[in-house]
Amino acid sequence: MPFRRQSYIENARRIIVKVGSNVLTERDGLNLRAVRAISRQICGLIDGGRQVLLVTSGAMAAGLRKIGLAARPESVPQRQAVAAVGQAGLIMEYENAFERYGLKVAQVLLTSDGISNRKRYLNARNTLNTLLDWQVIPIINENDTVAVESIEFGDNDNLAAITALLMDADLLVNLTDIDGLYTRDPRVYPDASLIPEVSVFKKDLEAYAGCIAGPLGKGGMLSKIRAARKVTAAGIAMIIANGCQENILQTIFSGRTTGTFFFPRKQRMTSRKSWIGYSVRPEGTVIIDAGAAHAVLKRGKSLLPSGVVRVEGTFDVGAPVRFSGPDGTPLGMGLVNYSSSDLARIRGLKSGDIPKRLGHKTFDEVIHRNNLTITFDDAAESGPKYPAHKTGPAATGKIQHVH
Repeated sequence: MPFRRQSYIENARRIIVKVGSNVLTERDGLNLRAVRAISRQICGLIDGGRQVLLVTSGAMAAGLRKIGLAARPESVPQRQAVAAVGQAGLIMEYENAFERYGLKVAQVLLTSDGISNRKRYLNARNTLNTLLDWQVIPIINENDTVAVESIEFGDNDNLAAITALLMDADLLVNLTDIDGLYTRDPRVYPDASLIPEVSVFKKDLEAYAGCIAGPLGKGGMLSKIRAARKVTAAGIAMIIANGCQENILQTIFSGRTTGTFFFPRKQRMTSRKSWIGYSVRPEGTVIIDAGAAHAVLKRGKSLLPSGVVRVEGTFDVGAPVRFSGPDGTPLGMGLVNYSSSDLARIRGLKSGDIPKRLGHKTFDEVIHRNNLTITFDDAAESGPKYPAHKTGPAATGKIQHVH
């Protein structure tokens, strides 16, 4: 198993390095030694022929210290102002650190709504690829100054995961202030054990992670587990390791076992599929029956109106929607071919009956399989296993809900 793990690391050519707030800050502000150490190690990876994008926390923390505040303000404008103050100092220190090794940096500030828009998503990817071609290191953070709750990534663990998907990365290295995922919080329970490798996401992983955030960060181990679930589903490996450990990146890439490694799925998800599944925000939900769920999950089929049980929310044609099983379990995301009002009228119908109800038929499918991404992993989840047949007195054989 260690050999298999190391093969992913050795073969990783494009790497996302995410550094958390607790690694980068100390009592009086930014931990400049940490900034310089991480920068030096990234330069070593680049010298070795790898491409590196850096997702960094620290702007809020740096701003708090610079202004002299003891804790994050409660109001959104104050938090955004603190981030604006801190971001300037943060990027300046990175620029100085990388300049020692003859490398230039570029500040890239993203928002969730920008990534949800397909055109802006592609533009961001093209810009980042151009920077890499120019051997300029993208330093990425959320644009806290303009982000509000409805459009924010939530934390930089999620931002790092989205960046990994955006850039088709091979490996996400998530650096925090503890050695990896433990069975319990090692800062509270001395008998906690480090989990060195994860290949299947079982429910107890989130129980292990809890929701332990530091005084400055918004994430915690739970957000890292959720980030790992996203990237590994798309075929990208991830490791959680201690960024406070000396030369941690050198340790990881030298072949020595450290941290918690998350194995990716063998089949790589296409960029478009990963965007649909993990980068867009759903505008509504479509509840489907068990037969349709089985066909979509197990047979790779499109979703037809006959499998739709209920429509929630208001959305237009082409909108991203979540589709869920009859018990409400989220199964995936897709771009819908009918508005919510039209879909409510044709739910349960065969495709051939759509013109009778609407007066027209644009598509047979509610969501075509090419515009649909499965996010539910029934090999890992403890949720329901949807059968191929309906149950109960209404069962009439195989379900014909899909195309």
